[in-house]
Amino acid sequence: MPIRRRWIASCALVSLLGCAHVDLEAERAAILATDRPWQEAIAAKDVERSVSFWSDDAVVLAPGQPSLVWKDAIRRFVTESFKIPGFGIRWETTAVQISPRGDLAYALANTTTTFNGPGGKPSAMKAKSVTVWRKGPDGRWRCVVDAWNDDAPPKP
Repeated sequence: MPIRRRWIASCALVSLLGCAHVDLEAERAAILATDRPWQEAIAAKDVERSVSFWSDDAVVLAPGQPSLVWKDAIRRFVTESFKIPGFGIRWETTAVQISPRGDLAYALANTTTTFNGPGGKPSAMKAKSVTVWRKGPDGRWRCVVDAWNDDAPPKP
């Protein structure tokens, strides 16, 4: 095959491979489908199941904490969090944006963290969060960056 035909054939193949259809709505639904089981794992205080939603190389950016890098640091953080009396966390994902290639995404959420305050009185902290997701070779979405901050009370 002459060089020009090979070049044209190669370009056509690359073009076809690069245009593989990604069902963005299905990928968005797959990420949203992690909310319930992840929250159930946390409610059950199941450390290993809770940590399984993060990738091995994940980074957690919690307010007032140093960056937690890699799963072992996150596991320690989760273990210690579960020891806090009244600890719990719930969130509602409000938006998910999938990359055109369908392998990265980010999600925005409103969260409520509960714990027992002074005198054992239940307390709740409202926050907003962003998570970055990566689809692994196994087809499973895992959180690679998890960051949140407290909702500040409105200023007068």
